[in-house]
Amino acid sequence: MNKTKRTEIFTRLRNINPNPTTELEFSSPFELLVAVALSAQSTDVGVNKATRRLFPVANTPEAILALGEAGLKDYIKTIGLYNSKAKHIIQTCRILVEKFDSVIPENREDLESLPGVGRKTANVILNTAFGHPTMAVDTHIYRVANRTKIAPGKNVLEVEKRLLKLIPQEFLIDAHHWLILHGRYVCKARKPLCGECVIVDLCEFNKKILPEKS
Repeated sequence: MNKTKRTEIFTRLRNINPNPTTELEFSSPFELLVAVALSAQSTDVGVNKATRRLFPVANTPEAILALGEAGLKDYIKTIGLYNSKAKHIIQTCRILVEKFDSVIPENREDLESLPGVGRKTANVILNTAFGHPTMAVDTHIYRVANRTKIAPGKNVLEVEKRLLKLIPQEFLIDAHHWLILHGRYVCKARKPLCGECVIVDLCEFNKKILPEKS
């Protein structure tokens, strides 16, 4: 795929959604960090239901530490893997208080030093909370990048690096969200909605599912 085609793809995605953002609900970098930690193998809808109860009660590291692990579990027990997630969040809150003065660090190395925070989560925080041009490659972005041929790669890190290299600079800040939303609602895993896709004529997927012409 050439640069002209990529530019047109992201121009169209921007035209239909000029200000994309995560579907996780948050009002601070800390809330975003907790929401992303809870979202692993869970839906954003499910996470939002839990955090709508949790954040009015505890939305700082100190407040969550005051709840304790058992207290935190009461708020997030509807979410998958809530036991391990509660443990990691409590550990993270303790480190944030003791090492970072309760402030979410704005660099990858410090973020990835927090329990349960890997490269993808760090990229989400850097992009969504702090406006860095990073690319958090989840299953949706990995699929869209490979299927459309925007930036094919054999693994998540390869796709991330190719996207950062190949996406025109003007689109980089928001590209992460456009690709996730496109994968979640249009370029679905089992049955992509090619007939409803705004980039169908630019996509290089060779097995497009298009409605039959009458």
